[in-house]
Amino acid sequence: MAMRPTGITGTEADLGPPPERSREPRISVVVPALNEARNLREVLPTLPEVHEVILVDGGSVDRTVETARETLPGIITLSQRRTGKGNALAAGFARVTGDVVVMFDADGSADAEEIPRFVAALLDGADFAKGSRFRPGGGSADITRTRRLGNRFLHTWMNVAFQTRFTDLCYGYNAFWADLIPLLDLPDHELVTPAGASMLWGDGFEIETLINCRVAAAGLSITEVPSVEQARRHGESNLRAVTDGWRVLRTLRTERARVRRARALDEALLESRESA
Repeated sequence: MAMRPTGITGTEADLGPPPERSREPRISVVVPALNEARNLREVLPTLPEVHEVILVDGGSVDRTVETARETLPGIITLSQRRTGKGNALAAGFARVTGDVVVMFDADGSADAEEIPRFVAALLDGADFAKGSRFRPGGGSADITRTRRLGNRFLHTWMNVAFQTRFTDLCYGYNAFWADLIPLLDLPDHELVTPAGASMLWGDGFEIETLINCRVAAAGLSITEVPSVEQARRHGESNLRAVTDGWRVLRTLRTERARVRRARALDEALLESRESA
């Protein structure tokens, strides 16, 4: 399902002419990881041949980086400056040299065989291919009842605020054209966390929501891709449903206010030009 939001500041016209995009794009897979050595040993061999795989380590103490290098020679490994999945993804995006970015979790929940499906959606005209566990053909072996209800509330809030038609908001399996990275305007991944702060806004699991909001606000073409979330293979998730759910809700409110400010500025500039 392709979606193009309406009535939101940021339209196709604002973005200028569409970029020239390759019909045979180089694919960059960005993998944030924290103590995922056991999972990476099983997950990395399932990846298809791609332009590059970029693993961003969050300070692991279980040989995550060494295991990744042993399992997939040629993998690019980075160490993030702060903490959190959002900061890891921002660091990975900054290193991308391919045409298409695939956000891929290290815990085994993402099925590497679905990557061609995401790329196909982009080649069919989408700017952003958004994974959905709740479209026909999708599913989850991992989501709890609490997370399912929370996700339903949050994606409904998103749809009302941004005039989208998402069926799934809090899911990290997505792909998009690399030329959109500047538009996302994510927090500088190299900044040091201020004293007394646990992480900067956008550094946590709210990153998927932040990206979805900014893509929607820009009026880009979004296609939901059915995806089956598999169970984590080893270890425990760093996700905390209630705490991270509040961060997502705060992100939705903050991004909606950001859109309103931009719209007000656009209207003021238009009035100024008309009265000049």
